[in-house]
Amino acid sequence: MLHEPIPNLKKLVEPDRVHRLAYTDPEIFELEIKNIFEKIWVYCGHESQVKKPGDYQTLTIGRQPMVMIRGKDMKVRVLYNRCPHRGVELCGALKGNAGEALTCSYHSWRFHLDGKIESIPLMKGYDGTRMNVDNPDCSMRAAARVDSYRGFVFASLSPDGPPLPEFLGEAKIAFDDMCDRAPEGEVEVVPYCHRVIQHSNWKFFMENQLDALHPSVTHQSTGVAAAWVEREIKQKTGEAPPLYYHYLSAFTMSFDKWDSVQTLNYPRGHGILKGYMGLRPDDPDTNAYVAKMYEAYGKEKAEKFLSRDIHHVLVYPYLSVQSPLQQIRVLRPIAPNKTLSEIWHFRLKGAPEAIYRRSLWYYNLVNSPATMINADDLENWTKGQWGLESSGMDWVSFHRDHGRDQENADGSIYSNSGTSEAVMRSQFKAWTEYLAGDK
Repeated sequence: MLHEPIPNLKKLVEPDRVHRLAYTDPEIFELEIKNIFEKIWVYCGHESQVKKPGDYQTLTIGRQPMVMIRGKDMKVRVLYNRCPHRGVELCGALKGNAGEALTCSYHSWRFHLDGKIESIPLMKGYDGTRMNVDNPDCSMRAAARVDSYRGFVFASLSPDGPPLPEFLGEAKIAFDDMCDRAPEGEVEVVPYCHRVIQHSNWKFFMENQLDALHPSVTHQSTGVAAAWVEREIKQKTGEAPPLYYHYLSAFTMSFDKWDSVQTLNYPRGHGILKGYMGLRPDDPDTNAYVAKMYEAYGKEKAEKFLSRDIHHVLVYPYLSVQSPLQQIRVLRPIAPNKTLSEIWHFRLKGAPEAIYRRSLWYYNLVNSPATMINADDLENWTKGQWGLESSGMDWVSFHRDHGRDQENADGSIYSNSGTSEAVMRSQFKAWTEYLAGDK
């Protein structure tokens, strides 16, 4: 593909359409890495992933290799995964335990679990130089800011910017909803992560998550097959089919029903999808879980938690949280046409095992290597990337329900039409502000 010069960035985004270069241009991608991903608060992991001193989890923030690690003081830190000596990554695995110290495999420099230099072999060789244990340049560099919300750890590589609660804004409800559904008020990560390479720009994923028009089209074959099995079970046994079939058959809802759900779109590009897929059947497993919630919180408070009408929350530009199903999907952009997604599942602490197994079904049905759902999406996103890399047309249309959005005083945009493309318009408003340095 021939490189095309970037026009004025503001000219790439119009109120009802976006230029295809926003998805394909390598220089724009580099601006996204610099002005968005390496500045804002980025999700690193959950505190339960690093339970003991020395436990670590590696990740990338933008292009930066990082490591989230638990110190001897039990504090969770996020450090650059780089030895200050010759640049070798100190933690070479996705996760593990560093023991008493982080040790470089190249020249055996050792670091305390907080990143401070512990020892340098043959230190006399540095006599008379600037390299000594009191020089901060001999210690691992830490992320400029680290904070957590209800056990979910975030880091920012920039010392400037809003604090984490302000950045999350109304999207905090995703983490509140997940934790509040646990009788003990906390969740813990399930250690098996589904990792998928998407051969498409990261924005395809973020736009898709609250796109209520695509499911009954893209996932029709799976939804119809699941609905057929549900009917067969009901006819042959007279009993209600297992709930996990409903996870798939729900995709066959009519266009009118999909149009009846609602989206709330907030400043910074965050968004919420409401009014989809009830998850509270009247069965013994659910009733046992509700009883535990009543015992933990009292009936009134438990009902408030259990009746929240939230299916999906986006923390723009990289995080998708399905709190009633205890899963999150994290994007790590690699190139304009290549994105890593990490899909994590969580257990509600104190909830019955059957409730965990129920949500685990969804996690695997939708995200595992054998999934029928995510495979549909991946194909569309890949074909979308190919189409936008062509010269067939310059613009991507976001015209649906344009001009009918309800804009509120706090900057949020409400759409009573689930198939509105207000979601995409809101995301690109934030995208333009980030790249211009306005956020």
